[in-house]
Amino acid sequence: MERAAALSRVETLLDTVDNDTMPVPVREVWLYGDAALGLDPVDRLEIYLTKDILLESDDEAAERFEREYGVQGVGSTVRTEWAEQHPDCLRASENGYAAPEKCLAAHLTRPDEPIHLEVCNASFGDNVTQRLQGALDRDAYEQVIDPRGACLWVDGERETETIEKLRAGELAFPTLPEALGMLGADEDDARAAAEAVNDRREEQDGATVRGDVV
Repeated sequence: MERAAALSRVETLLDTVDNDTMPVPVREVWLYGDAALGLDPVDRLEIYLTKDILLESDDEAAERFEREYGVQGVGSTVRTEWAEQHPDCLRASENGYAAPEKCLAAHLTRPDEPIHLEVCNASFGDNVTQRLQGALDRDAYEQVIDPRGACLWVDGERETETIEKLRAGELAFPTLPEALGMLGADEDDARAAAEAVNDRREEQDGATVRGDVV
């Protein structure tokens, strides 16, 4: 999509996070990867959400939603209020429990959109570093997250200045291998990881989501 349209889509997503009840509390929204680099057109939007874990329980809602929708965990894994408002967006993991990352994706994206959501309880910087270290330890380069990101929304406040710089193409980032090298990868590992990240991006189609807990 054209860059202007891609960034407008991101702002629409921020509007939704601002105005709608979310399945779980959202603390940060980041745009990362190619879309943060000033490329035009943008092949794929990559968005990182930092979420909080619910610290509540609603046994009555849990029983009702399990009975009516076959999904466990409503009221503890995802908000009861959200599930009542958006039962069509309720998604479960393989074990039958409501999956916050899948629920967020169903609420925030359309299936045919070239958008990837990365959802984690840890902040973007912390998770990028931990995922890189784990990938290097296991030679699992496909697990790496592109660290070139811009925070667009945090604790209910939109980062207006960052968004303006993003629209103007004023944010400067290194190449992906250079960025991975700054985080501790040696030259060969950084190059291999960058290739794996690009390969994974090219293989993705439509809206995709990955959940992670650190």
